[in-house]
Amino acid sequence: MALIYEKKGRIAWITLNRPEVLNAVDPETLNDLHQAWVDFRDDPQVWVAVLTGAGERAFCAGADLKKLIPIQGQPGYQEPPNITRGLEIWKPIIAAVNGLAMGGGLELALSCDLRLASEKAVFGAPEVTWSIMPGWGATQRLPRAIPYAKAAEMILMAHRMDAQEAYRLGLVNLVVPALELLPTAQRWAEEICELGPLGVRAAKEAMVRGLGMSLPEGLRLEELLFDTLRRTEDYVEGPRAFAEKRKPEFKAR
Repeated sequence: MALIYEKKGRIAWITLNRPEVLNAVDPETLNDLHQAWVDFRDDPQVWVAVLTGAGERAFCAGADLKKLIPIQGQPGYQEPPNITRGLEIWKPIIAAVNGLAMGGGLELALSCDLRLASEKAVFGAPEVTWSIMPGWGATQRLPRAIPYAKAAEMILMAHRMDAQEAYRLGLVNLVVPALELLPTAQRWAEEICELGPLGVRAAKEAMVRGLGMSLPEGLRLEELLFDTLRRTEDYVEGPRAFAEKRKPEFKAR
């Protein structure tokens, strides 16, 4: 299997599973990713996803140049919608970057909301080395995530960034020893699952969509989403549980 998709309680685990080629993405993987993301988006029982890579060496080395690049050049070829482009998912997604995150691997991580990195993680955008350019969002997301000059260094000069530098610049939320990466991702996902799921999703939508808006437009979006939450059961349950000094029982409705 090019991809392992598992649901454990309210957490969906998505594992790129081609460790022999550093989890490089081929057409099969793209299709499997699309199906997994759509299932995660549409399943009311899962609230958080964790994306990681199999093996100890790589999160994802990017596109499989031998298999994917030739297909991308064919007339009429269209990639299935994914979190990098074309697929909006307002449930939170955590990237657990266990090693190399190069090219498309970096772009997959950038498309997640929270990024945890192993001490072994390395980030890079080597596309210009082959006279191509990032095509899954790095030219847009990376300069929004870290200072423009550092993003330009990675994209225009193909320089790599280690985990500690990524943490210093805010590209990742936390760096942990390799053996602690998945347990940390589990804890973070469980922590999110304790929160109001509809509030989390609305807040994510406001942040993501607001990045492309002016401040007044973003504030109007926030107000609209807040008003939408007022009509949900969870909106009533949260304050009531607080007043009654008990743990809320959210139902995502």
